[in-house]
Amino acid sequence: MNQTDVVRYTNGRSLRSWRAKRLLRRSGYHVDVRDTTGHPDVLTELLEAVHREVVLPYVCLDNRPLGGFGVLSTLSHSGGLAHLLRDDL
Repeated sequence: MNQTDVVRYTNGRSLRSWRAKRLLRRSGYHVDVRDTTGHPDVLTELLEAVHREVVLPYVCLDNRPLGGFGVLSTLSHSGGLAHLLRDDL
C-alpha cells in the first residue's frame, strides 16, 4: 500500500505546528517536517506558485498544497482529510 506523502512546513515550535503534527499522527500518517527557519523563501516560492497565503505550519499532501492548521482541522472534522489522505477525491 502506498502511503500519501505528508509534508509539514514550519518555522520552529508553535502550538499550531504541534497540533497539526498530532492530528496527522492520530490519523496514522508519518509526517515529514521541514523547518523553514532561516529559509523562508522555500515555502514562499511554493505558495506563490499556487497563489496561496503563507501561513505556518503549512501542510502538503503528495506535493499538493493543502493549507495551514485551520484548513487541516476543518477537513479533519468534516471527514475530508481522511478522503484526501486515502486519495479518494
